Amino acid sequence: MKIFMIQGVAIKKLTTHLTEDGFFREIFRDDDNFLQKVGQSSLSPAHPGFIKAFHWHKVQDEIWYMVSGQARVVLYDSRKDSPTYKETQVVIMGEDCPQTLSIPRGVAHGYQVLGAKNALLLYYTSEHYNPDDELRIPYNDPGINFDWTINNG
Repeated sequence: MKIFMIQGVAIKKLTTHLTEDGFFREIFRDDDNFLQKVGQSSLSPAHPGFIKAFHWHKVQDEIWYMVSGQARVVLYDSRKDSPTYKETQVVIMGEDCPQTLSIPRGVAHGYQVLGAKNALLLYYTSEHYNPDDELRIPYNDPGINFDWTINNG
C-alpha cells in the first residue's frame, strides 16, 4: 500500500521549550490557519491496542494533538473531487513525536493506540458536535483495506 500526503492535511511539528518547572508547548495558533473558527474542544482517552476508526465529517474540520501515549493515525481521503481521493496517509503522533494534525472535512480518520500506555487525544473542531455530521466506516472496511497489524520487527 502506498502512503500519500492527503490534500488539505497539515502537520505542524511542535517546539518544546524547557522551563524550570517543566516545559511549554504551543499546540496551535490562529495564524496556523487550521480552522476558520473553533466550535468545540474535546478530550478522548483510549487504552493500549484500541482502534478508534473510521469516521468523517461533511461540515467539520478538526485539529488533533496527542497529549500522552502514542498512536498511529490513519487518514483516508473520501472526497470524490480531491486529487488524493481514495489515498491513505499514516501519521505517528504522541509524546515521542509532538505535532499537531489538521484534518479537513471529508477525510476519514481514526487511530490505534501503540505501546503499553493509554493515549489521550485533545482535539478541536470547527463546529460543535452534531451526530448528523459524523459518518462512520468500519475499521476493517474493504474499500479502505488498511492493515492494522502492528509489526514488532
